[in-house]
Amino acid sequence: MLSLVPTPIGNIGDMSLRAIDALKDADILLCEDTRVTKKLIHILKERYNTAFKENQEFISLHSHNEKSFVEKLEPSFFEQNIVYVSDAGMPGVSDPGQVLVRYCIDNGVAYDIFPGANALLTAFVASGFVETQMLFFGFLDHKGSSRSKQLQEALHNGYTTILYESPHRLDKLLLEIAKEEPTREIFLAKELTKKYQRYLHGTADEVFKKLDGNYRGEWVVVIKAGESYSASAITQNDILALDLPLKVKAKLICKITNENTKECYQRLLPL
Repeated sequence: MLSLVPTPIGNIGDMSLRAIDALKDADILLCEDTRVTKKLIHILKERYNTAFKENQEFISLHSHNEKSFVEKLEPSFFEQNIVYVSDAGMPGVSDPGQVLVRYCIDNGVAYDIFPGANALLTAFVASGFVETQMLFFGFLDHKGSSRSKQLQEALHNGYTTILYESPHRLDKLLLEIAKEEPTREIFLAKELTKKYQRYLHGTADEVFKKLDGNYRGEWVVVIKAGESYSASAITQNDILALDLPLKVKAKLICKITNENTKECYQRLLPL
């Protein structure tokens, strides 16, 4: 049997009793990083005096080898007690796991999914945005036209949208949102459940100024729902590229942002 077991995203106290039992009884632990899982088990032994099964086997299973690993599997592998854990959070959510589940479904292998800690849902609730329908985009592409297209979809799908972003590109994301949707409210959560957890509300420009270059940590970005329109519809950047007087551009942009024309014109002057 296969069990997918979530692990804490920061605070070790979020580890459930059921999840601890699953780890200590596993014959084989499939791990996104075996070093991280071994460290977690060491902490559980020390803090909760938990006795783990002897001679447990640890196997590395991460995003780079997941597909090739599963292709070599035989259903008999799951006659043992198999547990998969990612480094932090819920397996299958921006982490490996779904390919394993698909294999079990296709081959009649019994499997179970344990509920637990998850940065996506934690940040969504913490945002306070009352639109309860949401979309999860994970990480955007790093650069290029694909990133621009994905950002347009994230901003204009009509739902509260959640992104993950690395500290190396957080400033870039905030500047992109500030340029495209200057009045849109966003919420940022840093280091959820950890010692330096931090919440930030405001427009992208306001949040950018609050951070003042301090981007270290793991970030979840929640974008408040806006009006929905097709990704092929005209955007502010499309209007700015037109050979028109700035005042005319400002009037056109106000049609899609609902800004005051004078305020929009002043905002566009530096651009």
